[in-house]
Amino acid sequence: MKALMFGGAFNPPTKAHIELGDLVRRALGYDRVIYVPTKSDYIENTQKKNFAFSNEERLSMLRDVSVMRPWMSVSDYELTASQQPRTYQTLQYLKKTYHCDELKLLMGTDKLEELDPMKGIWMFSEEICREFGIVVMERSRDDARRIIQRNVFLMKMNKCFTIVKTPDTYADISSTQVRKLFCEIQDDMAKLDDMMPRELNGLRNEIMKKVQ
Repeated sequence: MKALMFGGAFNPPTKAHIELGDLVRRALGYDRVIYVPTKSDYIENTQKKNFAFSNEERLSMLRDVSVMRPWMSVSDYELTASQQPRTYQTLQYLKKTYHCDELKLLMGTDKLEELDPMKGIWMFSEEICREFGIVVMERSRDDARRIIQRNVFLMKMNKCFTIVKTPDTYADISSTQVRKLFCEIQDDMAKLDDMMPRELNGLRNEIMKKVQ
């Protein structure tokens, strides 16, 4: 089986998370995308988000969305670990658990430069590149190749990257925008529906309780 690991906060999951995962999977001929939510305390304390749904809530959201999508798997590996695992450890676990012949990490262009060990953000980034490889979702406003070419480490790992262009449709959809929508224009439910998977439309009241 050929799979992609899509890790992140998913706080909450958006239409972009789900549909872009499937778009890239189909573009590359992969079988599955494995979504791996991170711990809530990591989101709040390390990423400094204004709020985080609980581990159980985000896991449940992703699983609800996955029910009618046979290509989508959801792993609770990072949520149930005693400490937040590094991505390299998660990749190793998933490859064994899901019996993957090939497993790559899926990320956006905004994360590329963070891979540089000099940034001190990622651990084992070279091992991830060499042992697994990385698929980069390139937004129209970004130039992934240029980002790679201007960074010594990324250029060294150049052959490990696969770049897939993504449509403008998803450029302005993010978990941050979903949370912001409730704070600023709480009556614009149609706009929210455009950003959320249909399975999560009933989540509105829960988000509103958390941002108020």
